[in-house]
Amino acid sequence: MYISEQEVRAVLTYEALIPAVRQALIDLSAGRVNQPPRMILRAGNAVDHRNGWLAVMPVVAGDFMGVKTVTWYPGNDEQGLHTHMAIVELLNRSTGEPLAIMDGRLITEMRTAAVSAVAYAALAPRHFESKPTTFGILGSGVQARAHLAALKHVWPEMDEILIWSRNPSNARRLADEAGANAVSLEDASSADVVLTATSSQVPVLKGKLLKPNVLVLAVGATGASIREIDDEAMLSSFVVAESRSCVERESGDVLLSGAKVGADLGEILADPGAAEIPRNGRILSKSVGMAIEDVTAAQLVWQARQRSLNR
Repeated sequence: MYISEQEVRAVLTYEALIPAVRQALIDLSAGRVNQPPRMILRAGNAVDHRNGWLAVMPVVAGDFMGVKTVTWYPGNDEQGLHTHMAIVELLNRSTGEPLAIMDGRLITEMRTAAVSAVAYAALAPRHFESKPTTFGILGSGVQARAHLAALKHVWPEMDEILIWSRNPSNARRLADEAGANAVSLEDASSADVVLTATSSQVPVLKGKLLKPNVLVLAVGATGASIREIDDEAMLSSFVVAESRSCVERESGDVLLSGAKVGADLGEILADPGAAEIPRNGRILSKSVGMAIEDVTAAQLVWQARQRSLNR
């Protein structure tokens, strides 16, 4: 069975995905998921920033197994193409039977934003004295849009949205779509909650621009040799990792700054007392994307398709 992106879009919702990803992160931290490091091969299609990569991401969890193959070509946006493209294969764990192959681009988009929604819901109530209202977005692409959609499910108090992009016309376009404001980097960085969702390979978020008690949701710059956040922002923040082992292995923001991971998100979700979330000071939630999230989303898609076929 092949499931197209259009079919994925028809059945995959944040209402189902956010709680499913939350449980998947708990299971991962508890050791109930077999997820080896992703294997990454450089494409060699260019000698500059356009050089892409292919990643293979397998996982075994619950009743399912799966593998995602994903490509990242940062130069694709210059050609009007998606920078990420992917395929997910879902298999029955008890028999090894292939259940479905599905387009993984939208799954990657939505599960990334769902992780941030889970992180926000876990961290914001324990960090802010009063509910935050301003949301600064660095980036104007797929993840900026996805996060606006996902965070609305867990952050109804979001009131003012400030968008910055290296391409001002893209920022204005997204601002018009979202009822937001296209602003300077300084203004977007000064919000209560800041999302970094850029394809930059050098820091764009500066610590000197952040509020003393900001919550940063960092989802760009996946790769040990690239980063979108400077040393001051990283080293002045309490870092919560989507997965400690994955972030410490794959995040250039962490590795190149020398920042230490203070807590694992799944541990906090399972036991809010597992880490002392600071009321004063900055918190930075860093994610790099994991196979367990992709297979969790694929499972929801497959189950929804099965229900529709059995009616």
